Amino acid sequence: MKTPKLVAVYWDPTCVLSAIFQDSNSEKALSMSGRKGVHFFSTLCYAQVCSVLTRIQKEKKLTEVLIDVAFATLKTGPWRRLNIWPEWTILIALSEKFSLNASNLWHLASAKTLQKQLPELTLFTFDEELKKAAQEEDLLSS
Repeated sequence: MKTPKLVAVYWDPTCVLSAIFQDSNSEKALSMSGRKGVHFFSTLCYAQVCSVLTRIQKEKKLTEVLIDVAFATLKTGPWRRLNIWPEWTILIALSEKFSLNASNLWHLASAKTLQKQLPELTLFTFDEELKKAAQEEDLLSS
């Protein structure tokens, strides 16, 4: 019997939200969350997801019970909270190479910084621009 490959995955908010809420990417997100290994999200990702959940709550788009479940999932999901910031040189180099919005550039550079310590690390995203950049940097999760 083949042993499943362990993963080291940096999640961006698009994937975390797809794991919390049912959407067209949820099956992929839930499949990834079940893979053995280490799953990370950064403080920026956490802040972005909290911002979305709070906006949904304030606009009363979901019941309080569902919002509570979403926050509980965020806190207890497979993710380890990661206090990381990108290395300045990596951030500058990637900003010159790719035309990404600020948060996507930050996630890419943070993952690239972390990859120095965890060479097997990949970045998990459903954002098409970030996905393309991650692929070019040999960071894209499959």
